[in-house]
Amino acid sequence: MPELSPPTLSHDAAGAARVRLGGDWVAAALAERGQARRLLRQLRASAGVADWDLSAVARLDHIGAQLLWHHWGRRWPQQLQASSAQRAMIARVAEFASAPPAPERTGLGPALDNLGAQVMHGLDHLLHLVQLIGQLLLDVLRLLRQPLRGPWRDISGHLYGMGAKALPITALVGFLIGVVLAYLMSLQLRQFGAEAFIVNILGISLIRELGPMLGAILVAGRSGSAITAQIGVMRVTEELDAMRVMGIPHGFRLVMPRALALAVAMPLIALWTTLAALAGGMLAADLAMGISPAYFAQALPAAVQVSNLWLAMGKSVVFGIFIALIGCHWGLRVKPNTQSLGQGTTASVVSAITMVIIVDALFAVAFKNLGF
Repeated sequence: MPELSPPTLSHDAAGAARVRLGGDWVAAALAERGQARRLLRQLRASAGVADWDLSAVARLDHIGAQLLWHHWGRRWPQQLQASSAQRAMIARVAEFASAPPAPERTGLGPALDNLGAQVMHGLDHLLHLVQLIGQLLLDVLRLLRQPLRGPWRDISGHLYGMGAKALPITALVGFLIGVVLAYLMSLQLRQFGAEAFIVNILGISLIRELGPMLGAILVAGRSGSAITAQIGVMRVTEELDAMRVMGIPHGFRLVMPRALALAVAMPLIALWTTLAALAGGMLAADLAMGISPAYFAQALPAAVQVSNLWLAMGKSVVFGIFIALIGCHWGLRVKPNTQSLGQGTTASVVSAITMVIIVDALFAVAFKNLGF
């Protein structure tokens, strides 16, 4: 390989009307210590010159051509003396060179624009969810008018998949939550000699609030994501489009079976989770405070009114319907690509869990005087 000569830049003796370049304008020569910095300083001093002479340049690669092209403001100078090879190299750089990104706007205006876009995006989701609720009511009326033509096989399959298969994990988590709560409460109640009140605290907290909400959160993470993934895959494989072409309504065949299945399964899962949590609380209370399971079971009906149980079952039905609707909502909005499917599944789980907490808070405020 021939020895590289350093790149040079000079002006005509008559003044700065023409800039003459020489040497090797290649990456290896520009990488020499201080060369690039020196050339950038000389190029800045040559700003505004419209006549450039590259006839003395021995070699020019895409690095040197890109350096010149950006210095020229990504446009050809008015006068350029260069060989055809040099012009071809600069033209290739000009074809693929991208303009620098525009600076981001800052201030109150862009922030308000972003806020408005987020609000409109949220309203769009809310409108679609309201449409799903209305369509679900119409589909239920249709099912009541023609029960023999209902998708009972789909409903029973979803009952098994989203209900029966969720019993082991909900029982395990509920049992452990009951154990933890009982141990923590025993440490505090023992200081005041009020060990017997652990039945009241565990009964109210588990039956009225924690049991239904814990079961709903587990179902939202387990079944809500599955609903979105199932319908999203149908979007990716164009099954939803095929159903529409064949005249099969999405609401009657996809949304309603899942909503009815979770509406039936969710109260049973909540009751099952509550019983498992109470069993864990009984065990921990017996080991930590010496309160026997027989006394616990005997004192529980007097400590917790049955209206708390009915309230828990009622809001569990609402939890189940909304979990199914949110899962279907995000599944139907999935675009036919895998990235959108993953994003929709994640958004479904987060939205369903948030909805469970919000609805539980609304029930707590609306029925604050019930069961006490």
